[in-house]
Amino acid sequence: MSADALAGLRRWRLDVAYDGSGFSGWASQRELRTVQGTLEHWIGRVLRLSAAPTVVCAGRTDAGVHARGQVAHVDLPADLVDDAGVVLFRRLARVLPDDVVVRAVNPAAANFDARFAAIWRRYVYRLSDGEAGPDPLYRHQIAQVRHRLDVAAMNEAAVHLLGLRDFAAFCRRRPGATTIRTLLELAGTRLDAGPMAGVIELTVKADAFCHSMVRSLVGALDAVGTGRRDADWLQRVASGAVRDSGVPVMPAHGLTLEEVGYPADDRLASRVRQARSVRELPR
Repeated sequence: MSADALAGLRRWRLDVAYDGSGFSGWASQRELRTVQGTLEHWIGRVLRLSAAPTVVCAGRTDAGVHARGQVAHVDLPADLVDDAGVVLFRRLARVLPDDVVVRAVNPAAANFDARFAAIWRRYVYRLSDGEAGPDPLYRHQIAQVRHRLDVAAMNEAAVHLLGLRDFAAFCRRRPGATTIRTLLELAGTRLDAGPMAGVIELTVKADAFCHSMVRSLVGALDAVGTGRRDADWLQRVASGAVRDSGVPVMPAHGLTLEEVGYPADDRLASRVRQARSVRELPR
């Protein structure tokens, strides 16, 4: 029996979406409005807990970053939530502010961990290079640039960044944290129909991300797409061991966490062990 079961707790998976415009990021911060703080407050309130629970997410988004497919888990007293989580789901739907939604509450599989069990995260960065700017109804989701972008050139350069490597040049280093990641996808598409026609969607998918990595990658590709830089420059930057000051960090509001992937239930435990180990490059 697990330690949680002995303690009378049960783990729940939450599927969450939010407009990051009014939040100071995911992580709880004193006297600031955050997604984590909002969820913990209202879960504690609707279940009448003596202390707010801890909600753990798959990807800690920065201030202003949105999420359509955020995944989180929370451990709650087993006797306070029905087997299907229906009551908690309905109560949260009634009390949460309109810029954050819990789309589903489900019992978590054994060994599920929203953060460490994830095998990939998929973000999309949306850019508008049109003279008139994006549709104003989408202005909080799309970053405007004042130059025309060559998407084909961006994609040609992006291919060379794929795979397992040290992304230190694109990350704000944190003490004790590694910047080695496996980049699975980095590609842009210009939409040709719908309300976002003309908008460029840059998909960035990796096993995990370090701080500001996605927005820095997009900033580097933006420089290539304008012709200010070329693919050789990008490769030289990527080989650096420290944050490159020549790589701009794009505005937060253009970024959305779209989806998080997990292995089959019988592989969750091994994935958690793997994710907790220190990443290293092959010698």
